Amino acid sequence: MWLTYGYFEYYLFMLPALALVLLAQVMVKSRYKTFSTVQTVQRVTGREVAEKILAQSGITDVRVASVAGKMTDHYHPSKKTIFLSEGVYASTSIAAIGIAAHEAGHAVQHATGYVPVHIRTAMVPVCNIGSMIGLPLAMIGALTQAFQLVNIGLLLFAAVTVFQLVTLPVEFNASRRALAFIKSSGMFFENEYSGAKKVLTAAAMTYVAALAQSVIQLLYFVLRFTGSRRD
Repeated sequence: MWLTYGYFEYYLFMLPALALVLLAQVMVKSRYKTFSTVQTVQRVTGREVAEKILAQSGITDVRVASVAGKMTDHYHPSKKTIFLSEGVYASTSIAAIGIAAHEAGHAVQHATGYVPVHIRTAMVPVCNIGSMIGLPLAMIGALTQAFQLVNIGLLLFAAVTVFQLVTLPVEFNASRRALAFIKSSGMFFENEYSGAKKVLTAAAMTYVAALAQSVIQLLYFVLRFTGSRRD
C-alpha cells in the first residue's frame, strides 16, 4: 500500500522539482544581489517608476507605498496599493526599477481587466481549502477505502496546481509590461533594460519551478492513492 512508501521515496520522487526550485531561488537571489548594487544613470527610484507607469496608464486610484522586509514587493488589489520593499521603494538600482515596474504591471492588469489575473484571484479561496484539507481527505479516504473521498481530496489538492498554472501568464505578462515600459520610456539605457530583464527572468523561473513542484507532487500522490486501490 501507499503507506509503505516513506519519506525517502517521496523526496526521491520530488528530487527533480526540488532541484529546480533551489536553482531558481539561487538564480533570483544572485541576480537581485548583483543588480541591486548597479545604479541607473538617471537615478530614478522604484517608487517613481511605478508612479510613472500608473500615470501613463491613466490609473489615478492606486498609490505606491513602502513595506518592510526584503523582496516583499506586491500589488494589493483590494487596497489599491503597490507595496515596494525597502530595498526597492527609494532605490535607484537596476533591480529596483525592474521589480517596481513589474508590480505596477500587476496594477495595470487589474485596471484593464486582464482575464488571467481575475481567474487567479477567484481561485484563491478554493486553492487555500485544497492546500489545507485536500491531502488529509485523500489519506482518510485511502485508509477507510472510501475512494470517493480520495477523489474529492485529490481534486481539491489539484486546485493548487491549477492555481500555479494560471499564475504563469499573470507573472509573465506583468514582466512584459514592465520591460516594455523600461524600453520605451527613454529614461534608461540598453544595459539597464538588459539588467532588469535578467532580474525579472530569474523571478519568473521561481514560478515555473513552483508549478513543476506542484505537478510532480500531485502526480506522486495520485500514484500512491491509485496504488492503494489495487492493494
